[in-house]
This record gives sequence, structure tokens and C-alpha cells, in this order.
Amino acid sequence: MEKTSKIYVAGHRGLVGSAIVRRLKGYENIIVRTHSELDLTRQKDVEEFFAKEEIEYVFLAAGKVGGILANDTYPADFIYQNMMIATNVINSAYKYKVKKLINLGSSCIYPRDCSQPIKEESLLSGYLEKTNEAYAIAKIAAIKLCEFYNKQYGTNFISVMPTNLYGPGDNFDLESSHVLPAMIRKFCSGKVKLWGTGSPKREFLHVDDMADACVYLIDKDASEIVNVGTGEDLSIRELASLIGKIVGFEGEVEWDESKPDGTPRKLLDVSRLRKLGWKHKIELEEGIRGVVDWYMKRK
Repeated sequence: MEKTSKIYVAGHRGLVGSAIVRRLKGYENIIVRTHSELDLTRQKDVEEFFAKEEIEYVFLAAGKVGGILANDTYPADFIYQNMMIATNVINSAYKYKVKKLINLGSSCIYPRDCSQPIKEESLLSGYLEKTNEAYAIAKIAAIKLCEFYNKQYGTNFISVMPTNLYGPGDNFDLESSHVLPAMIRKFCSGKVKLWGTGSPKREFLHVDDMADACVYLIDKDASEIVNVGTGEDLSIRELASLIGKIVGFEGEVEWDESKPDGTPRKLLDVSRLRKLGWKHKIELEEGIRGVVDWYMKRK
């Protein structure tokens, strides 16, 4: 990818998309569109956009995202919007001869109870976690679209599977956020009631590391699916303790065990990515401190 290449970042205002745009500083032809300018669920509009812009590289980071509550409440929205976006962008990338496409997936595509750490080969080897099944199925469809377009048409589309992401620009709305930003908001407010037992284990990756991995992989001869993570995890209780320490919280944490825990553990096997020469740079405590500072300045 050259500094003058025409690069489309789909979802440039989201957590990952905005980080990719930051990482691409110095590239001269970054193309972005807001939802009001281009609705990616509309096939005709997407095809006209690709035909006009003559795009060379695509980072597909657009989509509807959210935590357990949002996924459980709006499953039809999650499966429809994410499938339509993926179908339209990937097909147009093929039709208008994009050189390479990076498709952003999610670790929730893997079976609920597969062996840990999770290898890329675990895809479709078991049942999904019910609380985010709709989103996971849409993401699996996008992965398979990339795989089958490569097989049939010789395209160069790869899918990257990030672990749980966090960073500046995250969603702190308690009805739709993921666990880490929701915890930061609750601890900063001084009222901490958390879902579940706290026993599930999760892996977290700073979004700036994720963006760096995506740009790194655009120039690598990688497999069709690549996990992106740190290779390290901790329990939700341990995460709560860490955030409490960073914020300076001295109150009691209440655990609502009537609420779902979600998948017991999601630790990615990142050996495939390590062999390609990439490793994360931002450790969890350092990253959370930065996000807390970012949140408090905008509170």
C-alpha cells in the first residue's frame, strides 16, 4: 500500500475505524463517508460509490455493535444491518477490482465452549453463545463471503478477528456499551452494580494496537482468518478491581448474579499473527488509564 493509494475506511467514526484513520496519518488519499452520506445497507448506493471513487484498499470496520443487553434486545437489527453492510461492501470490492480488503470480524464468531486459547480453525466447530448469536452469524457470513470470493474470483480479502477492544472514542452508554467502558462509567460515577458472577475471563486489546495490526496486515501475505489479541486474559472481577484501583474507587461493588455471564472464556490464540511479526504494544493498565483520562475530560 503506497502513501498515494486510494484507501476507503468504512465506519471511520466508530471505535476501530477512527483508530485506523489515526494510524493512516501521512497517507494522502483516505476516503470516508458518514452514514448520512452513504448508507452501506443500500446496494445501489454502495456500488455507485465504488464505481466513482476507484478504491484500491478497503478497511471494513462499519457495523452495528453493542454489549450483551443490546445484542439480546435488538437481534434482528444486528443480523440484518451487519449482513447487508458486509454483502454490499465485499461484493462491490470484488466488482470494482479492489486490491485488498481487510474485514473486521469479532471473537464472538467462535463457539461458546471451544478449547482455549481459541484457534482460527475453531470456526463453526460448535454452538454459538446465545446472547450475541445474531451478531456472530452476520460476522461469520462476512468471513465466508471473503473466503468464497477469494476461492471463486481470486480476490485478496482477509478477515481479522479482534478480541474485546477498548480505547478513546468508546461507547459509554450503559444500554449498548461493552463491559470495559461500562465499568469505567460506573466506577467514575461512584455507583457500581455489575452483571453476573464476575467469573468469566476476557482478553482486552487497545484499539490503537488493533488499528496498527490492520495496517500491518494490509501488506502481508496472510491467511484468510487471523486472530488479533494480546494472548492474555483476566476475570471480570479482576478487571473490576483494576478499574477501581485506577479510578480510586473505595466503595462496595454489587454483583447481580441474576444477569447472564455470557461466554465463560474467550482467549484468542495469536500465534498465527505472531509468526507474521506483529505483537501488541499497549498493556492493559496503561491503556485503561488513558481511557479513564479521556472519559473524565469529556464527562
